[in-house]
Order: sequence, then C-alpha cells, then structure tokens
Amino acid sequence: MASDQSFVEFIVDQIENVGQITFKKMFGEYALYCEGKVVALVCDNQLFIKPTEGGRAFIEDVVEAPAYTGAKPSFLIDARVEDREWISNLIRITYEELPEQKIKKKKIK
Repeated sequence: MASDQSFVEFIVDQIENVGQITFKKMFGEYALYCEGKVVALVCDNQLFIKPTEGGRAFIEDVVEAPAYTGAKPSFLIDARVEDREWISNLIRITYEELPEQKIKKKKIK
C-alpha cells in the first residue's frame, strides 16, 4: 500500500524550527529531507526515522522495523507523530548526527 501525500504533508507540517523540510516521492513512498539530508521515510502511512544513537536515547523505548522489505531497521514512530515539539526535536537530533551528503561528481563524456 502506497502512502498518502496528505499524510506526508501532515508530518512535514508537524516539524518546526529544524530547517528546510522537504519530501520526494520514491516508488510510491516518500523520503523526508532536512536541509538536503534524508532523515526519514514514510511507507504505508507510517513514519520511519533513520537510526542514530542520539535518536535512540531521546526516544528511550525504541520500536525498530524495516520501512520496506529488505530495508535496514529504522525507528518506527507511531503514537507521537502528533506531538509537534517531540517530533521536531527527534528530527533535529537525527539531522545533527547524520553525515553530510556526498556530492556526486558528474561524469564527463
């Protein structure tokens, strides 16, 4: 089951004071970006946050699950998606711990 864009927009609207939050549709599901870094996936209308040590400590009672078949486990966020302050803090923590995006070099023909 593909995710609804309205659910993704709801999640994005919940996140505040973290930086530019964008999303991109990928294979019927969505990737959430904070300042260009992928911080989360939305699959089957569920929010999966990229795992970090800071995120694990912040969440405390972590539920991990793969976002899709064959994916590495991520933090599954269920009941707290409506808690704007909490989800914003988790995204901020995750963003700060993830490595910078590698710039892909264009091939010269």
